[in-house]
Amino acid sequence: MAHGMNALLAEGRRSDRVTVPVTFRLWRGDALLAAVAGVFVLAQLLLVRPGMGLGWDEAVYVSQVGSGAPPAFFSAPRARGVSLLVAPIASWSTSTELLRVYLAVLSGLGLYLGLRVWHGLFRFRVLAGAGALFASLWVTLFYGPQAMPNYWVAIGALIAVGSFLKGRVWGVLAGAALMAWMRPTDAVWVTVPLVVFAVAARRWRPLAALVTGLALGAVQWIIEAYVSFGGLGERLHEASRIQGGLGWNMAVDDQLRSLAGRALCRPCTGSMPNPLVTAWWYVLPVIAVLGLVIAVRAGRTERTLVPLACAVTAAVPYLFMIGYAAPRFLLPAYALLALPVADALFHLATRPNGTWRPVAATVLALGLTLHLAVQLSVLHRTVSNSTASRQGWERTAAELHRLGVSPPCLLTGHEAIPVAYYTGCSSAATGGHNANSTAAEIRDTARHIPVAYLTAPDGATARYARHWTPYQTDGVLVRLAPPGPAGDGK
Repeated sequence: MAHGMNALLAEGRRSDRVTVPVTFRLWRGDALLAAVAGVFVLAQLLLVRPGMGLGWDEAVYVSQVGSGAPPAFFSAPRARGVSLLVAPIASWSTSTELLRVYLAVLSGLGLYLGLRVWHGLFRFRVLAGAGALFASLWVTLFYGPQAMPNYWVAIGALIAVGSFLKGRVWGVLAGAALMAWMRPTDAVWVTVPLVVFAVAARRWRPLAALVTGLALGAVQWIIEAYVSFGGLGERLHEASRIQGGLGWNMAVDDQLRSLAGRALCRPCTGSMPNPLVTAWWYVLPVIAVLGLVIAVRAGRTERTLVPLACAVTAAVPYLFMIGYAAPRFLLPAYALLALPVADALFHLATRPNGTWRPVAATVLALGLTLHLAVQLSVLHRTVSNSTASRQGWERTAAELHRLGVSPPCLLTGHEAIPVAYYTGCSSAATGGHNANSTAAEIRDTARHIPVAYLTAPDGATARYARHWTPYQTDGVLVRLAPPGPAGDGK
């Protein structure tokens, strides 16, 4: 009996010697990921001005739940996820600063959770490096604190793919639901490889969780398709039309042009950016493939191949199926590619025993420093340009208020949706991607409330508004409908 007791005590001492270092390493790894997420939050608050007004798309999403203006027209491709995400703030406050801080903190938490899921598949330092690579891209920093869906599709992709590889069905379900909640069509593209791998390996539980998550996230979008668009097929067709007609469209060059800081490149014309701006885009797939080669040689192919495959399918529609570009479209692909890229970079810069290779580490540090400098330069330019355009909308709104256009009111014409948000008005369009009214309906509305038609300096005026009283504002020609029955003039 004494011998047995001594054996148990000895085993306990051995367990203590093993458990404490493992627990400490786990805590240190968590702290490292939390530090990356924390720096990401601070960088957003310092570099992306919290006071920067809402952009066009943000105005649409926030107006669905906000108190600042009536809900803007919600077109077929959009999903309600972003509106629900911002509701805890936007439903009671019109403070853009508060909304930005809320979204920055939330995006940092999302980055931490998205990386933490991968513990056990990659070392903590690889995960931290992947998080730093993804978070330091100008497009990630710019859109992290904005009311836009693409960053959250990226976080959902990290959670879903990592959980799939670890066999955690609740993580698969949550990640898939988050993606579909934000952009159902993007969620489908990201998860195509997961379906293939699940069927090939007969992983039925993760497959069931994946399908369930997609269904739960997209159910509202599908119901809305039948309520407001005449059916799912009709909504998909309308979404395709708004995006220029999905089909074979080489948009790789468009994406390259957008890397210089163009939030929306449509039409995407002009010369290519400086090679320093686009160099990382050429290097990224090469290093990702190198990461796959390293993983195959090390006998851990699946954990690298699966995110790589999901990144490719996530990027396909935005590289080859639409005729324009926005850099935010590729955020899910960048998030997934960051994992094999970080793994490859650590393999190149360290020896098998974990120590640094001086020459390789120095070259890598210099390259990453230059890359970061370029990203911050593009970010600064993008923030400045975006702030200037949004301040222009604010000035137009102030001028409209001076002219007597105040809620309830209606705006139509050039950039009516964002200006209407800043003015507190509804918006209407008789043509284009946001058509939701007719000339007769607009004229009838003018009988009851103030209605204004906005024209760009070099733009034309719709026939129904040509006789309205013109006023020249800062870069925009405003035409006010005559009040009362006179607003029904032909």
